[in-house]
Amino acid sequence: MATSEERMQILKMVADGKISAEDGSRLLKALEEGSRPKPPPPRRFKVRITDLATGRAKVNLSIPMGLVDVGVKMGARFTPEMEGANFAEVIAAIKSGAHGRIVDMTDEGEGERVEIYVE
Repeated sequence: MATSEERMQILKMVADGKISAEDGSRLLKALEEGSRPKPPPPRRFKVRITDLATGRAKVNLSIPMGLVDVGVKMGARFTPEMEGANFAEVIAAIKSGAHGRIVDMTDEGEGERVEIYVE
């Protein structure tokens, strides 16, 4: 957490000519970014498959994040025909801290919409 004392030291260095105003601005911004609380890590991996004709959910799955690697790899084995689905990218997005909807695909041939969320 950036204290007012730390901010004042930066402003004094700018006033004394020890650092430029631009450098002071960058330092102040870095202090503020460091003081922001980080969002909690995602806890649930959710998959929803909806029938396009009826709008009803065919699959509504929620698993703990600890099982994601296994679950995504198993899902990739059972759905090799899903064009455009790169499961390695999904796992990379999850591990990088993505939140919210990370996949939203429509399979017109099967009449399904696939959504993957991380919450």
